[in-house]
Amino acid sequence: MIKQVEKEARQDMEEAFDDVKKEFNKLRTGRARPALLDGIKAEYYGQYTPINQMAKISAPEARQLVISPYDNNVLEDIEKAIQKSDLDLTPNSDGDVIRINIPQLTEERRKELAKKANDKAEDGRVVIREIRREANDELEQLEAAGEISEDNYHRGLENIQELTDKYIEKIDTLLENKKEAIMEV
Repeated sequence: MIKQVEKEARQDMEEAFDDVKKEFNKLRTGRARPALLDGIKAEYYGQYTPINQMAKISAPEARQLVISPYDNNVLEDIEKAIQKSDLDLTPNSDGDVIRINIPQLTEERRKELAKKANDKAEDGRVVIREIRREANDELEQLEAAGEISEDNYHRGLENIQELTDKYIEKIDTLLENKKEAIMEV
């Protein structure tokens, strides 16, 4: 019983950690990365589709992204979707590919992005702590129902806390790395 609760908590915490990683990938640093466009969807035959499913995205240079659509009919739609995004990027199309030059970040913008990274990390920590609370409640119910002993209940609480500490530490490490990348000139 305890192992099942721990296993579910570990899976949920891993998902929460992955979500934080995905959110961090959407944050812009001074370097061009195809993952920067992961959250952007463009209209494709009446459906909103992620750009990375409609085109090949590459970073041939440190400050440039090149988007090569599989179907040239969607070139304009991709361009519009990028312009509407909150990334503040300007796409340039030559009829076959879209080039996006990634501008140098100002000090003010870097600080703003670092603050956003802090917020996203804190959101992840809150989710991890919520998962801990739910797992602890489950253990408490098992102990109250007599399905596990008091010793096993306390051991389970300790294990859940260790798991929580481990995932919060992973988020903190991820945050430090992201802030370093954002502040890098």
